[in-house]
Amino acid sequence: MAQVHTSHGARTGPGSGFAAVTAPPFRLDEAFARELDARDPLSQFRDRFELPGGKTGQRRIYLLGNSLGPLPRGVRSVLASELDAWASRGVESYFEPPANWTSLDIRHRETMATIVGAAPHEVGLMNGLTVNLHLLFASFYQPQAGRAKVLIERPCFPSDRYVVETQIRWHGSDPEEEIIEVGEGDHGPVTAEAIERVLEERGAEIALVFVGGVNFLTGELLDMSRIAEAAHAAGCLVGLDLAHAVGNVPLSLHDWKIDFAAWCTYKYLNAGPGAVAGMFIHETHGTNRDRFRLGGWWGIDPDSRFRWQQTEDFVHRQDAAGWQLSCPSVLSFAPIGPALDLFRDAGMTRIRQKSVLLTGYLEWLLQQLAGRNLPMITPSNPDRRGAQLSLLANDAHGLRRTLAAEGIDVDVREPDVVRLAPAPLFNTYHEVWRAAHLVARHLNSERR
Repeated sequence: MAQVHTSHGARTGPGSGFAAVTAPPFRLDEAFARELDARDPLSQFRDRFELPGGKTGQRRIYLLGNSLGPLPRGVRSVLASELDAWASRGVESYFEPPANWTSLDIRHRETMATIVGAAPHEVGLMNGLTVNLHLLFASFYQPQAGRAKVLIERPCFPSDRYVVETQIRWHGSDPEEEIIEVGEGDHGPVTAEAIERVLEERGAEIALVFVGGVNFLTGELLDMSRIAEAAHAAGCLVGLDLAHAVGNVPLSLHDWKIDFAAWCTYKYLNAGPGAVAGMFIHETHGTNRDRFRLGGWWGIDPDSRFRWQQTEDFVHRQDAAGWQLSCPSVLSFAPIGPALDLFRDAGMTRIRQKSVLLTGYLEWLLQQLAGRNLPMITPSNPDRRGAQLSLLANDAHGLRRTLAAEGIDVDVREPDVVRLAPAPLFNTYHEVWRAAHLVARHLNSERR
């Protein structure tokens, strides 16, 4: 068995790295939800999405932005433009306006860098999330005698664990010996404090700390800055899976001195199924010529990319783009622009402000309607969660079906977790009000 460390004794509040947040006063009546919607400074962004069910006239309440964000309205036109460029100019669209496909990989770096708190040269857009993690592990997981272990969270997203296990095997070791899990069982919590304790006790054995910024199952937001500081003090590198964090919570990857991170763009960023993923490499590594990376033609200087008579060895670019391998998928890149425009226009500060209020409103309603012993595994402290509440249900699939029949979409993680993700760019307070009443009715019926 992998070595498991639990978070007994972890604190919230003073000394935990998270400040306590007091929710504003709420009311139970439907009119109050309407009032909140009327005062919502982000309300106009809802109309910039094609929400599920909209074409039938029966728009659904879509609480699945943590799984796949809805379609931004601008995506259809940009996809059509790329298809037109392909049809009209063929391969010349790589080099000529308006398409200029050779610059696709850097076209949206500045906006993405703003969202993740990085310099543009520290951000790359390429591949899918798990592919990027393998590329990053090839560079940053370099086990040495006596320092070969990887610290991960529990619960850990399955694909992340597969990456860690197979990378360890690739280096000829046994994952059961080299993985250290930190967390309080299958439902968390994890906490930065628990990770600090393990690093204090066993840091000299650990090569890499690799955790999710926001836990996929519980919605717990980890104190990434604090974890990075503790990891570096112990001589470890630190990497993050930000699939559930980017576009959900504010990030400052450069200032936190995160070594590397990767994320998908189809969840809170709403860039669509199969959209190109993102990667962060701190500039201290990106400019380090001695930092190993796997090579491909899109990772070299663009001026020499199309020289077919190669006379020199692979020399990578001195930034995150140096981790690229292949030419980017034009059609997978196209939705990134309209998706990121939403975040540029709304700003992460306003998005986070509404997220805290919207998720807090959902939690408060459920507590009032289903009782204070609400079976919730998401932290109640708003500073320790993103836009997600995860509930334990005896009949999780029954709850999902009940909500679906009423036009409300949520998801289930086996065997007993129901996740509700009120996304601030397109979900309303009235939608949350309605969902809370139906969820509470089901939970109350389970208790009878």
